[in-house]
Amino acid sequence: MSPSPARRLLRRTGALLAATPLLAALPLLPGAVPASAATPAKASAATGTKTVDVAVNSLSPGAPTERDTITVRGKVTNDGRQAVTDAHVGLRVGTSYTGRSAIDDAAKRGTGGSPDGTEVAGKYAEKIAKLAPGATQDFTLSVPAKALHLGADGVYQISVALMGQTAAQPYGQTLGIQRTFLPWQPGAADTKTRTTALWPLISDTHLTAETGTDEQQTPVFNDDSLAQQIRPGGRLQQMLTLGRDLDVTWVIDPDLLASVDAMTEAYKIKGADGKFTSGKDQAIAKEWLSELQTAVQGQKVVTLPFADPDLASLAHSGTKVAGSLGHLKDATDAAVSTVDTILHVKADTSYAWPAEGAVDPDIVKVATSAGADKIIARSDSFREGNALAYTPSAARPIGGGATAVVADARLSTAFQGDLAHAENSTLAVQEFLAQSLMLNQQTDRQRSVVMAPQRMPTTNQAQAMATALGILQSGTWSQSQSLSAAAKAKPDPDATTRVPSSRAYPSSLRKQELSGDAFEQIQDTQSDLENFKVVLTDRSRVVTPFGRAMDREMSTSWRTRSGTSETFRDGVASYLSDLTNQVALIEKSGVRLSGRSATIPVSVQNNLWQDVDHLVLRLRSDNGTRLKIGGGTFEDKTVKIASGHSQSVKFTTTAKATGPVTVYAQLYTEDNQPYGKEIAFKVDATEITPTVMLVIGGGVLLLVLAGFRMYTHRKRTTAAQQQEDGPQDDAAAAQDTPEGESAPTARADVPQQPSDPMADTASESAAPSDTGERVDR
Repeated sequence: MSPSPARRLLRRTGALLAATPLLAALPLLPGAVPASAATPAKASAATGTKTVDVAVNSLSPGAPTERDTITVRGKVTNDGRQAVTDAHVGLRVGTSYTGRSAIDDAAKRGTGGSPDGTEVAGKYAEKIAKLAPGATQDFTLSVPAKALHLGADGVYQISVALMGQTAAQPYGQTLGIQRTFLPWQPGAADTKTRTTALWPLISDTHLTAETGTDEQQTPVFNDDSLAQQIRPGGRLQQMLTLGRDLDVTWVIDPDLLASVDAMTEAYKIKGADGKFTSGKDQAIAKEWLSELQTAVQGQKVVTLPFADPDLASLAHSGTKVAGSLGHLKDATDAAVSTVDTILHVKADTSYAWPAEGAVDPDIVKVATSAGADKIIARSDSFREGNALAYTPSAARPIGGGATAVVADARLSTAFQGDLAHAENSTLAVQEFLAQSLMLNQQTDRQRSVVMAPQRMPTTNQAQAMATALGILQSGTWSQSQSLSAAAKAKPDPDATTRVPSSRAYPSSLRKQELSGDAFEQIQDTQSDLENFKVVLTDRSRVVTPFGRAMDREMSTSWRTRSGTSETFRDGVASYLSDLTNQVALIEKSGVRLSGRSATIPVSVQNNLWQDVDHLVLRLRSDNGTRLKIGGGTFEDKTVKIASGHSQSVKFTTTAKATGPVTVYAQLYTEDNQPYGKEIAFKVDATEITPTVMLVIGGGVLLLVLAGFRMYTHRKRTTAAQQQEDGPQDDAAAAQDTPEGESAPTARADVPQQPSDPMADTASESAAPSDTGERVDR
């Protein structure tokens, strides 16, 4: 019978009650996921003064005067979950700052927090009726400078704020704010700061050591990135276009000039697969160089050593490898000739620029070893004591006739980071101007300051720098000067002149340096090059490209790219090895000598584009007692081979005993350094002994006696036959003889024999024997 409905309900209730403790215990089991964690949490929406993101994309003019109207453009974006209504965007003015550190602190809190200062009159605000969640709206504020009611000269905080309300908070409040700086110096300053701006034209390594095998030595690039940088809109094209309109000091890496100059003629691009394609940007390269030549005419050009060697790496690791410092001197000499040839201006190589301007005594020592007497440092390395309340001039005598030109760290690093967004660029420009004006207001003393930016600014960074320098150079508190003038300025007597210790060198920069192994590899390549060049008749075809390639191996541009730098060094060493192996011995198999003396040929091939000379080929016997070469254990012979040819060199050998002897052939330079790979082959000497000669002589004698006996027997038989047949034969002969002729008379003492056979051996060839041939006496 089926249970009644009441009974079924009772059973279900009991089962549910029994299962309740088990369900309660599930969250305690290992691996159990709480319900709150199983549901993905929604991203928290912005609230308070960060509900709306305010972006200031432009502020013009950056340093206004009393008659100017300040125009601020930007965007507001609702990052909250509720619509913003009854809103407006207005400009607020705060108090002025009291020092450079105060500007640093203010820059760290550009958004959020309580609104600062007071809002400018509402008539200059822009109203926004509604801003939905996620919506963006542009704004433009135009406010006369007089309406800001600014007081004394100085740096003021201004901010753009959005006031509005939401459904959850239906009252007016600040929902978004962005702060920035407004330098205020409407009239000319009593004392102007002399400002030097460095404008670097530096790039990564692009040219390889490899060149074409043609007469022109067609250059080979590792990629097409340099062409992209000098094209319209490219980084280097922008640096050139922007820099020529500014009063700046050009700082140029001659390797960049040489690389672009190489692109003006035929060149090749080596792909990742090792295949070559022809470059097609000759016209762009010529135009870029022509524009640069025009831009630098009449100006001093600070020239870095070729390829911008990493001075800190040389100081900390390179000095431990013999010969490394010699590359710095070579790079400096190459810089002078490159700038003179391509730009037609006098190069100034008296400056050294360590990475990030960080110095220590070892770096100073290395930098001055190649002739530089002015070191471009930075104030975050040359730190001032607390006793100095202002920023001193850049020039600092550091002893030994050297001067440290200490760039201002705040101005030099103002344009680092991502400036692709207009907001970031605008804020960077205003902070730079603020720091410059605040520096000028620190004291009435005339000072010289230097801005040394990053070596390779991006296009956006370069544009922001150019904007800021343009405002500064047309402003009222600064005047431009060259780097040479800054270096010659009277040093501040209270400024520090003590070079930071090696322990103070930043560890973050030390980790980026080239290792000792890198310098060992560079020096190995240099040794191989020295060994190779002595055999060349036109050394410039090899020494120059490889010398510059080794300069590139030490470039500062390899920092943070250790894997790429190692690949480049391996490529240089490998290509040099390939060229060296184009002059080599031809492999040889075993040789057999039948007799005591013989001539052994050894062949050398030259597949280079040029003749080789000053080589010595040495053939050495492994056992000088059994096999002598040239009268001793070994013999040397000078080798000179034309391009694309091979030469066979002959050695005279003497065997003192039979059997195989190992012989080694090795090329040497004239200074007795091994060149190329040694080859070995077997020489098997065989000899005809006296016993064998007696046996052969006895056999020959028996043959002669047998022949003589046959001869005499035949002679007797012939004579007897002639006596018996004499009369008939005479009559027959008389009848057969033509009239007027007599028959020949046979000599009895000389039998008539067939003609003697030819010699059974041909004359010995004077040509050199082939590999593995039998060499006769």
